[in-house]
Amino acid sequence: MDAKLSPEQGLNISGIALASLLAVGLGTTAFFLDWMANRLPWQAASLTLPLLLCALASGVMGYLVIPLLQALKTGQIIREDGPQAHLKKAGTPTMGGIFFIPVAVILACILSNFATEVLAVSALTISYGLIGWLDDWQILRRKSNKGISPRMKLALQVSFALMFCLWLMFNQPSNITNIALPWVSFTLPLGFLFWPLAGFVLVAESNATNLTDGIDGLAGGTVAIALLALAALIAPTAPGLMIFCAALSGGCLGFLAHNRNPARVFMGDTGSLALGGALAAVALLTNSLVALFILSGIFFVETLSVMAQVSYYKATKGPDGKGKRLFKMAPLHHHLELTGWSELQVVGVFYIIAAILAVISLAIAPF
Repeated sequence: MDAKLSPEQGLNISGIALASLLAVGLGTTAFFLDWMANRLPWQAASLTLPLLLCALASGVMGYLVIPLLQALKTGQIIREDGPQAHLKKAGTPTMGGIFFIPVAVILACILSNFATEVLAVSALTISYGLIGWLDDWQILRRKSNKGISPRMKLALQVSFALMFCLWLMFNQPSNITNIALPWVSFTLPLGFLFWPLAGFVLVAESNATNLTDGIDGLAGGTVAIALLALAALIAPTAPGLMIFCAALSGGCLGFLAHNRNPARVFMGDTGSLALGGALAAVALLTNSLVALFILSGIFFVETLSVMAQVSYYKATKGPDGKGKRLFKMAPLHHHLELTGWSELQVVGVFYIIAAILAVISLAIAPF
């Protein structure tokens, strides 16, 4: 008798295939970039070893932690006004960031011999992860979609951003306030204006990454691509931070072993805020803000879709207090779902776009 696959089994196989393709693609890319740069891929100061080691460690850690999250009843609360297909995800454990973020950060510190700049970005990453954990915990405790207040969340993000900027101010050369521009031989001197920009980038990047985390495997995969590209970009000038980015990219891949469709765990704000903070912190330290803007194209568009939705709703509000919607639902990935795209289609297309943005950022690198 021929075995037939149910739709759920088909999605499961496709989800595994998509995550596997991403892992093989990033692993091969890391090895190729190491070879091009005359780096030994099995040494700590490379892209390949941190990527693969953290992918393996995070993947194994997931098998240990996810049953604990299930036992603690950390099931995700699903929005009733969201895509109806998501309602079946209710009860899937969240706060997955608590296992792959620390694993990647610890291994990055060890592999970089506890370089000062790696310790600094690690502290910022863990701090933003703690903000996310607090938000996730409040959501679970209250059994609603509301965690800590937006004002409290923003205040904590700004506070940690301020502390990082103060460290940056006293521990980095003065030319850090000069933004390197691609294709030209000069930089844009911002002077004091760099510091409010730095704080804005830290807060905005973490929130933009958080908004992208709404579909199985979406945030984990797109951030993994962005982190590896950033690692390659900064490798000539910041080998320690190269290791950090490669390690965190590998951590995302290990997490995807459990988060690909259908997900066994969600990263929650614990993971998404930490990842966004890490991207921003590394870009600020290495004067890579232009590259970060390109690499964050998907996160930027996702954020714009939310801002446009809210603005349009308010602008078209009638006497009854109701306005019109620009999108079926924001962020953009939910709009695409409601127009008939499957989750795997959205994730696959976004992975391709993220890879194209990574190639563009490498092509215009001023190094």
